[in-house]
Amino acid sequence: MCELLGMSANVPTDICFSFAGLVPRGGGVGPHRDGWGIAFYEGRGLRAFHDPQPSADSRIAELLVSYPIKSKVVISHIRQANVGDVCLANTHPFSRELWGRVWCYAHNGQLDKQIFDWPLTYYKPVGTTDSEYAFCWLLDQVRSRYPDGPPERENELAELIHSCCEKLRGLGVYNLLLSESSQLFCYCTTKLSWITRRAPFGEARLKDSDMVVDFYAETTPNDVVTVIATEPLTDNEQWQALKTGELVVFADGEVQTRLGGQSCG
Repeated sequence: MCELLGMSANVPTDICFSFAGLVPRGGGVGPHRDGWGIAFYEGRGLRAFHDPQPSADSRIAELLVSYPIKSKVVISHIRQANVGDVCLANTHPFSRELWGRVWCYAHNGQLDKQIFDWPLTYYKPVGTTDSEYAFCWLLDQVRSRYPDGPPERENELAELIHSCCEKLRGLGVYNLLLSESSQLFCYCTTKLSWITRRAPFGEARLKDSDMVVDFYAETTPNDVVTVIATEPLTDNEQWQALKTGELVVFADGEVQTRLGGQSCG
């Protein structure tokens, strides 16, 4: 399995602290040594970094831990390969254009090989992973239903994405992070948790790194920042777990929509 990391904020914010908590899990304290990637939205633009090397040993990852790129939406992924070679083409997150926006996507889990029999219309995979193929299929469904732009009715797009994720979950484990630059769609099959930080801000301590940050000194009273991760990154904060089959959509750091979900176990 892989691990996911995402962020939604109401002001451009760096993710250095959380990313520092993820990096050691990529071949250091964790087995996810088959590549990593991270993507930052800047308006409708997307700045992305990919490396098929373990994040724990990556000079690029080392740079990004200390280089505060500000963004309102971030998606990151560290890979433990199960389908497809370890190479740049198979390194998440993946991206495609729809409605003049760059959509960004990362998946944790494994799908049955029958996913490769599902027909694709417009989007085609570059690599050979089940994850990217599922992304192409999902965007095909959105484009087919809404070829000219997003629907006007609130939650209609989220309902379609949730329906697609439910179908994909029928093929195996499907944990997802997806964005079109303003919203962050998070879907859970097995493990995905989130925390929203707002005033009064306090101190946070990483589980897998010797690092503590006082968010009170790093933020303003109006900041709202939500971090989503496969496993909670800190050990002194209360994270919320998504339920199996639940889609949570964040915008500007706040929960915008919640659909589906059943208790695990």
